[in-house]
Amino acid sequence: MTDHAWYKEYQEGIPKEIDTAAYDSLASMLEEVFIKYKNRPSFHNMGTTMSYGDLDKKSKCFASFLQNELGLKKGDRVALMMPNILQYPVALFGILRAGMVAVNVNPLYTKRELKHQLNDSGATAIVIFANSASILEKILDETSVKHVMVTQIGDLLKFPKNLIVNFVIKNVKKMVPAFQLPKAMNFKDCVENGDPSKFVKTEVTLEDTAFLQYTGGTTGVSKGAILSHGNIVANLTQAKGWIGNAIKEGEEIIITPLPLYHIFSLTANCLAFSSLGAMNVLITNPRDIPGFVKELSKWKFTTITGVNTLFNVLVNNEDFGKLDFSSLRITLGGGMAVQRVVAEKWKEVTGVPLIEAYGLTETSPAASMNPMNMKEFNGMVGLPISSTIMTIRDDDGKDLPAGEAGEICIKGPQVMKGYYNRPDETAKVMYDDGFFKTGDVGVMNENGYFKIVDRKKDMILVSGFNVYPNEIEDVVASHPKVMECAAIGVPNEKSGEMVKIFVVKKDNSLTEAELKGHCKENLTGYKVPKEYEFRDDLPKSNVGKILRKDLRPQA
Repeated sequence: MTDHAWYKEYQEGIPKEIDTAAYDSLASMLEEVFIKYKNRPSFHNMGTTMSYGDLDKKSKCFASFLQNELGLKKGDRVALMMPNILQYPVALFGILRAGMVAVNVNPLYTKRELKHQLNDSGATAIVIFANSASILEKILDETSVKHVMVTQIGDLLKFPKNLIVNFVIKNVKKMVPAFQLPKAMNFKDCVENGDPSKFVKTEVTLEDTAFLQYTGGTTGVSKGAILSHGNIVANLTQAKGWIGNAIKEGEEIIITPLPLYHIFSLTANCLAFSSLGAMNVLITNPRDIPGFVKELSKWKFTTITGVNTLFNVLVNNEDFGKLDFSSLRITLGGGMAVQRVVAEKWKEVTGVPLIEAYGLTETSPAASMNPMNMKEFNGMVGLPISSTIMTIRDDDGKDLPAGEAGEICIKGPQVMKGYYNRPDETAKVMYDDGFFKTGDVGVMNENGYFKIVDRKKDMILVSGFNVYPNEIEDVVASHPKVMECAAIGVPNEKSGEMVKIFVVKKDNSLTEAELKGHCKENLTGYKVPKEYEFRDDLPKSNVGKILRKDLRPQA
């Protein structure tokens, strides 16, 4: 059977068009889920399982607290800055039920990055885990944030594990830097003090904003992609239509190692699988591979999502290969290109194919996916999902035929409304006919499958996260001993790519250690350059523009 015939057979069970108004909001979807799966487990973390009924009560209490105790209104921005812990879904679902806008924040951000995102989004409240609170303390007075709710990692775990985990994290592992936030509230108290009887259901439409999801986009500095309730509802419906019979509603156990603040895990794991009554097993620290594998050994898990680098580490772990994979049906890879050697090793170890999908923050994120019944890795990012059109265009916006490389462009109900307060940046990535310019160069074959060839811009992809040279260069150039610099991405076995920085010194006393320390202070870990090269000059165009493309072959 050819790929084309294979797709035709698969396509019979997939709607070409989905009902974009399957729910009138994410809140409506959640209300239905809470009733339908009341007694089913929803999220599990560190030995504690929360049912959908528990999640219903806690998130409603938090929604009421936001409305009645803090006085927040529909459309107000509430930032979430925490790893994968039970507090995340409670806070997120409370925000959505109250008609407010969730602003996901990477808990590893530096004070510079945090300040930018809080100010750009206009967030007036934040739920932050204690490990990051010292960063917030340093910039809080320079933001519009009025309400701070702090939580420790173990706060929603069962007694006495909650006390033990919090004590060890703070006093043994010393992972909570000292901070002073005198007006901060305890998140757990906020949930307990919220009166569910005072909760007022907010009228929210599909046009209303659900998330300001920050990304570098296809160009420039971090921007907030406006993702409406309609965008996310559409993507959830598209996902449900695509995976079809591959899942069993109310029975799935999905492993969630990627952070929920990232669009992939947010939509695929937290929202899509919750809409199917699945249980998310939250992995708080997936970098602890022994601990991760030990947690996996406890479950007859049916689904796991991740990025290529994570799958690569797992298949090369001896204990992972000893796990029972008899229940595993779906392995979904996204966020960065899946390498063939990793996909083949994954199937060899687990007996299940690694299915690759493609999307961006701006597309909520799913745009294309390989068929769920595929048997072998094909090196493609799949076919456009329901109600989605993907095309390859040249620099003039003209559609190219199959086999020719050009920019991947996407049109569908999941495409963002635009970048928040950035009409100029929005205009750069949207065609008049509604197609979004991804900035990715790809090829479509004669059967409609898409393949990523390269990135159109100079974006660097580190473990599935977008890193933009302009931001790195701005930070490095701010060092008083730097004359000029240029950042590029170079291959790395662990993270796919890593950042390399070329520097021309202003002061010859500048050392690599000094510059690295400066970068660590101002950049999240994955953005910090891993290689430093000092030069007397950098290649430039005739107008003085530094030519990064000339540095790549030399690197």
